[in-house]
Amino acid sequence: MESILALAGILTAVLLAAMSPGPSFLAVARISISESRANGIAAAVGMGLGAVTLAILALLGLTALFKSVPWLYVALKLAGGTYLVYIGISIWRGARQPLCLQPTGAANNRSWWSALRTALCIQLSNPKAAVFYGSIFATLLPKHPSLTVTLMLPLLVLLIEISWYFVVALLLSASGPRCAYLRSKVWIDRLAGGVMGLLGVKLIASTDGLA
Repeated sequence: MESILALAGILTAVLLAAMSPGPSFLAVARISISESRANGIAAAVGMGLGAVTLAILALLGLTALFKSVPWLYVALKLAGGTYLVYIGISIWRGARQPLCLQPTGAANNRSWWSALRTALCIQLSNPKAAVFYGSIFATLLPKHPSLTVTLMLPLLVLLIEISWYFVVALLLSASGPRCAYLRSKVWIDRLAGGVMGLLGVKLIASTDGLA
């Protein structure tokens, strides 16, 4: 019973964290609207794979490593923030580039794998996510969790993350959001690029005093 309650608490926290606005949501939303439903779903899978990777690392003691080697955490935050700034600048610079969409609304500009890889990199670019998983695991998991719980937890994290971003991809790749995006592409892209860049700058700035 204790393990079931612990799992329920952890998974609720994971879902709420996934639903909160951030670079992951922004990336899936933009890919779904500006490219295609298939690419949006690929991005959802990428987010899920990134999340389960961080969850497994947290279970293996990544947060303890960060505490014992502080410069590693700072280095990862700097790298992650720099990557988000790069993505933001790329989106901003491409704001005026027209999109050539098929009649079905699908975009031809890149592959399913490329969208997945981009989402995966964005998810992995923020070491705070690993700290988040480590914190809730340390707080809510029993002191000696069973093997079943330990094996189930990453799989359930994967399921929750993919499911949430799959819903986002389906909703935002519909014709209504797509048409609204095409009408205001320049300003939407600049807003998305600016927010993504600011999130990267915020991540870099948060390293002050940690080194």
